[in-house]
Amino acid sequence: MANDGIISGVTVVHDVIIIGAGPAGLAVAARLCEHTPSAIFTDEEHRRYHWIRKNGTKTTILNQRKNTIKPAESSCGNISTLVLDATAATWMAKWNMLLEKFEIEYLRSPMFFHPDPGDRDGLLAFTYEQDREQDLQEISNCVGKEVSKHHKKRKASKGNIHRKEGFWRGPASRLEIDERDRKDYYSPSTALFSAYCDCVVQRYKLNKNLVRQEGVQDIDFGIVKQISDVDDVFTVTTNKGVHHARAVVLAVGAGNAPSIPDAGLTPPMVGQCHAMQIKEFPDPSVHVKMRAKKETNVLVVGGGLTSAQVADLAVSKGVTRVWHVMRSELKVKPFDVDLAWVGKFRNIEQSAFWSSDCFEARLQQIQAARGGGSMTPTYHTILKKHMGAGRLILHTKTNLKERTYDSATQTWQVSTFPNRNLPPIDYIYFATGIATDYSTLPYLQTLRAKHPISDAGGLPSLNEDLMWKDGVPLFVTGRLAGLQLEPSAGNLAGARVGAERVAWSVQDFVGQNTGAKRKDSGQDDPLYTWSAGIGNRYEGLQEDSTA
Repeated sequence: MANDGIISGVTVVHDVIIIGAGPAGLAVAARLCEHTPSAIFTDEEHRRYHWIRKNGTKTTILNQRKNTIKPAESSCGNISTLVLDATAATWMAKWNMLLEKFEIEYLRSPMFFHPDPGDRDGLLAFTYEQDREQDLQEISNCVGKEVSKHHKKRKASKGNIHRKEGFWRGPASRLEIDERDRKDYYSPSTALFSAYCDCVVQRYKLNKNLVRQEGVQDIDFGIVKQISDVDDVFTVTTNKGVHHARAVVLAVGAGNAPSIPDAGLTPPMVGQCHAMQIKEFPDPSVHVKMRAKKETNVLVVGGGLTSAQVADLAVSKGVTRVWHVMRSELKVKPFDVDLAWVGKFRNIEQSAFWSSDCFEARLQQIQAARGGGSMTPTYHTILKKHMGAGRLILHTKTNLKERTYDSATQTWQVSTFPNRNLPPIDYIYFATGIATDYSTLPYLQTLRAKHPISDAGGLPSLNEDLMWKDGVPLFVTGRLAGLQLEPSAGNLAGARVGAERVAWSVQDFVGQNTGAKRKDSGQDDPLYTWSAGIGNRYEGLQEDSTA
């Protein structure tokens, strides 16, 4: 993928600027380089077309009419791209940093959720190729292995089978997960997933100064006179300079900065932090007390997987007792969305979602599918072990009422509803997620003022191409694209699906506005079309003979 851009005078205009170098951004960049994506081509076609593109177009062709030789064409690099990320000038920097910080060994997602557009089973194949089967952890209670035949019959005879237990309502008792896909329902280790992402970066040559560490401050779209008096372009202002592009892809996850929810009077920013803002664990103030052999109490607020990871980490680091409170009931499920959105019948849920023209209705479906924070069965087992040892006290259906900080003792006095009689707390970790509200993102304020769009629940109402609006080629993927992508927009599954939609739209837009040939499938390349046998082979020969 090229990174030099198109020079107009002294101004460089990129075809695409991708904001965010996480999984969603990597998925888009890789998809822009992939000519036979697995979402479109079968495995057999994928192998055939890659072989033809690698070998079949290397031979030079003599044009008999003009007595000229047509050289083999490059298969990639036709889109000038720049990637901006505030964390580092490398792919997946923030992602890897958080995994290391929380000492997470395995991902929550199954094997077929990854940013590689070339092969759905690429991560599984990579695992076997590297002989790293030991880096896989089975996701239990998904496929049905743990459900006995007697239990299935007893459930089916009742005629009212609850979906969250792995069955559909009704007497049919169909499993939501295909038994033949059992091998897919393993989660990769973080080290394995990181190695695979590096493999994707190397394969598509995305590591040659493509990513720059710059924080985006403003995005504008309009006429830039030194570039053109006719065509609108994007002006992306960062903390290090200004960049121009014909299209922009926003792949920033939740987008908003993590914040601590207020409880009563605004407390000082000491002795507490959001889980996403942890710099050292445990906090130095707690570590001093631990070294002095003093009793330490840590409060973890939240009911999702991150809260479980923070609580487990606190216990493993030697905190005397962890107090874990959450507003709702404890929810345990393999994935952050209901099983119905992951299994073989997910097209039923997806069709209901996409057939709805009302964004408010889609928002309700998203909220129902996610159901708030939840933790995996693995971490639930870990927490129960800590509870049995007296190291962890868990309180559900509990809200923080008020908290005050005593600077003399360096502890918090925390009151809850209902009252849980919490002791003085040495440190509070808020694992309360990150709000998603595009209207509060500072770098979108100029664009919102010039090109306003509606929203639902803080999510922008993008068009079906994941574009800001017709005529404004700002493409959005990740959680902010939830109203178009479905409830899994914010995880690795959404990154892959979003990249597919965004890449098609970007390639079409760039091709229309630059005259460049779109080469994602090779259908605009006469030589490739003739070699692959796509469409009318004689049209390709005729076009080449008159070139």
